[in-house]
Amino acid sequence: MTNTIADIETSDVILVTGSNTTENHPVLSSFVKRATLNGKKLFVIDPRKVKLTDHADKWLRPAPGTDIAWINGLMHVIIKEALHNKVFIENRTENFEVLKKTVERYTPEYVETITGIKAEDLIQVAREFASAPVAAILYCMGITQHTCGTDNVKSLANLSMLCGHIGKPGGGVNPLRGQNNVQGACDMGGLPNVFTAYQPVGNDDVRNRLEKAWNTSGMSATPGLPVTEMVQNAYDGKMKSLFVIGENPLVSDPDLNHARKAFANLAFLVVQDIFQTETTKIADVVLPATCFAEKEGTFTNTERRVQRVRKAVEAPGEARQDWEILCNIATRMGYEMSYPNSHDIFKEITSVTPSYKGITWDRIDGMGIHWPCPNEIHNGTPILHTTQFTRGKGMFHAIDHTPPAEQPTRDYPYILTTGRVLYHYHTGTMTMRTDGLNRLSPECFVEISSGDAQRLGLDTGSMVAVSSRRGKIHAKLKVSSKAMDGTIFIPFHFAKAAANELTNAKLDPTAKIPEFKVCAIKIEPVTA
Repeated sequence: MTNTIADIETSDVILVTGSNTTENHPVLSSFVKRATLNGKKLFVIDPRKVKLTDHADKWLRPAPGTDIAWINGLMHVIIKEALHNKVFIENRTENFEVLKKTVERYTPEYVETITGIKAEDLIQVAREFASAPVAAILYCMGITQHTCGTDNVKSLANLSMLCGHIGKPGGGVNPLRGQNNVQGACDMGGLPNVFTAYQPVGNDDVRNRLEKAWNTSGMSATPGLPVTEMVQNAYDGKMKSLFVIGENPLVSDPDLNHARKAFANLAFLVVQDIFQTETTKIADVVLPATCFAEKEGTFTNTERRVQRVRKAVEAPGEARQDWEILCNIATRMGYEMSYPNSHDIFKEITSVTPSYKGITWDRIDGMGIHWPCPNEIHNGTPILHTTQFTRGKGMFHAIDHTPPAEQPTRDYPYILTTGRVLYHYHTGTMTMRTDGLNRLSPECFVEISSGDAQRLGLDTGSMVAVSSRRGKIHAKLKVSSKAMDGTIFIPFHFAKAAANELTNAKLDPTAKIPEFKVCAIKIEPVTA
């Protein structure tokens, strides 16, 4: 996030897209709802009528996979009506003329033919967003989990820069991270092409500095593989072993039939987790780890705030902290790794991570600090890009709409989109062990519009078979006002009717994220 969670309430206009905020980020959504109670305007742009639309001034319903088109449409209106921030564009950006030329053809009428959004609604939102003193964009995996996910994110950045809404309180482009410390994992180099603080592995100066800090040599300049390519390599027989930590890919990966074959092809699988999962069941070795309440350390949340985590209870059985397990394995493999405690690890983190350099255990004892924090007298950076962007000037990217990898056909006439429900978290490894949550959300469901249900001659509670080109599941139908005709929603938590049996493993070429949000399916009644 370029801005903070609390900052949302200072926005004049909030644009939420690709996020079922009230169910996926319920605490954060309360900031959005309070802002609307205080007279701030909210626009929700999403294929489903998510709960947040109840608080919105306007809800626009695009067809799944058409985000670039409607974003370009907003920018077309803003430029045509001279509502763009000319001073910001001149002083702080480049490549504007190329963007302007690209969005020329995305008239509201043309965008309506692609997205289904009414031209007059698009014009209204464009005018309100551009004219606001400050406006914030919030987005989540409804934007990123597409074959054009990277371009979707760039398009939102284009829109914010066009109006000069970046670098000031209440504005910015704010991704809502899907798990509690995923931001921290990325900051620590949990990506295949970077070290901590996004320092490229191919940078000789960075590598030399880290080799000196870690008393080693010969660190590779070649990026590793993203998870999605690891699975394919396992399937192809190119990858023989895999170490999975805190993840359940045999429920969360796309095209699960393909994923199962890939995992079965491994010679050696290690899984480190706190509970039994579908993935631990096929592992050669399971390493029991500690949960958040059994460890000391830090989490870095979605707003870049580094916060302390304190041990509350003792770990059961032979469970160990993740870092202890990894250090022991590294030592046995020939590289001595040993730390007295988490505090010492954090000291090393700050010594090799420029954006964390000024953060100390004592400084975050009571309140977290937002990175970047370059030194110990710095108070942290709640708002990014206040005077300039990391690269200097912000780059406008001219991007055209590209359709999803899979379109509906006569045989597969519906679009499937997947997501979460309020009561369960990710693959349910933790939440499905809670009786109260299981009573509230006991099983998978197939969310469908009343119009589609009538055409199929089915109603809520009907058992249906949902098929794609990759697999089939059985689940109960749920007629819902959230659904739009032609689009079906299935939560992905439930292993017994895993939505990812159906999803497409086609990847975004840059981020290598699968297109979880769009695939073609058919629905048939299950007869006794």
